[in-house]
Amino acid sequence: MEPETKVAATSRHDEPITDEDRPSLSPASRLFHSPQFNCYIVIVMGCQTGINADVVKAGLKETLYHHPRFSSKLGNKDSKGGKKRWIRVSVNEEDHVFVPNLDSNIDHPDQFVEDYISNLTTAPLDLSKPLWEVHLLNIKTSYAEAVAVFRLHHSMGDGASLMSLLLACTRKTSDPDALPTVPTKTRRILQVIRAGSGGSYWLFATLVFLQDTKTPIKGASGVELTAKRFVHRTVSLDHIKQVKNAMGMTINDVVFGVTQAGLSHYLNRRYGQNEKDEGSKQKRSNLPKNIRLRANVLANLRPTVGIQALADMMAKKSKARWGNRFGYILIPFTIALQDGPLDYVRQAKAVIDRKKHSLEAFCTYLIANVLIKIIGAKAAGAMAHRVISHSTLSFSNLVGPLEEISFYGHPITFMAPYVYGHPHALHMHFQSYVDKMTICLTIDPDVIPDPNKLLDDLEESLKLICDAVLDRGLTKEEVV
Repeated sequence: MEPETKVAATSRHDEPITDEDRPSLSPASRLFHSPQFNCYIVIVMGCQTGINADVVKAGLKETLYHHPRFSSKLGNKDSKGGKKRWIRVSVNEEDHVFVPNLDSNIDHPDQFVEDYISNLTTAPLDLSKPLWEVHLLNIKTSYAEAVAVFRLHHSMGDGASLMSLLLACTRKTSDPDALPTVPTKTRRILQVIRAGSGGSYWLFATLVFLQDTKTPIKGASGVELTAKRFVHRTVSLDHIKQVKNAMGMTINDVVFGVTQAGLSHYLNRRYGQNEKDEGSKQKRSNLPKNIRLRANVLANLRPTVGIQALADMMAKKSKARWGNRFGYILIPFTIALQDGPLDYVRQAKAVIDRKKHSLEAFCTYLIANVLIKIIGAKAAGAMAHRVISHSTLSFSNLVGPLEEISFYGHPITFMAPYVYGHPHALHMHFQSYVDKMTICLTIDPDVIPDPNKLLDDLEESLKLICDAVLDRGLTKEEVV
């Protein structure tokens, strides 16, 4: 397959450099370079075949190397506005594409890949070069024949931007000349907007005094600086859709319900392990009462939600521009053992429905931009860090390709995006791909030493919820 040569309409390095080639960093990008928010994105892609490094390198040279952000380094402050800028440079392949020589018969290949990716979190990217790198690991694991690992600084773009770029570098496996189907959805304009002030009050209270309960999954001060580990589990998207359709919900409602159930069971076990009385471990519930546990949920604020065609994102005056355009919403989880599996998703839907009618996500985005302009990225970062560190975890959910895709001729079996550098010991991301949903966890191993047990609880919770729907033969009218 010939690599795509038109990722976006960008100037080439042999053309005159204009002011547009030195854009200043957006407020969000400046925030991600503040000392408190040196955040990175890691995207792991499993391949169904071994990786031909030369083919991938040739493809990257014709695509990413010409993308404005992937061919720019972070420049010093200019003499006029005092803002840092992106400066176009030539991309040196040796600085960005790494192909380690690996023993194909290595013991415990899954653990090796997990350790390899975790070690990346201990070293920052070189700010004198474009802030991305690719690692091609030709090693067979239990879930792929080979693994490609992208690491990028979060200032380069958010999940929606990067997923659009990834799709522009792939083709349908069934048709090597066709771009993947791009799932989009026009944002519904709410007729009634309420609770906006309530959401703002909650954020203000969190900034000043309101902290989550210190549970076994809440990170301590400085957790953003520790080495992280990344684990994933792939479940059936069809099972999630079965619950969604039967209960008249969205996929977001279902995954929040599954998360609430999984966290409740995981924490119940962790609290039980701390009980000195052996008999007390057998109690139905070891959970303390009134646990306050909230997630910072990333919300895409583009007028058209979902994944956009990259050419549209790069177009001037586009409403779905490339970059970081998202806000945060604080979502509370009810941590308790419910009487029935469906109670978890009913509760989640009720909370999310209230949040849909709030301006919380827009408020966090606008307030952050205003604060950065008034008090600077460092001070604004300190305030944002305080709000986020007072909650327990971060959460995101992103729709992926609707059909199987190939990355420069290499069929992809799964995609697992992660984020690290934020003040949480746990980040959860749900990533769909064809008929699968991959649950991706970024964890601090000192806080969550058994992340696969958490994945077990999440997977089992989905099974119990799905079984409850199927066993009762429920229809939308019967469960809403």
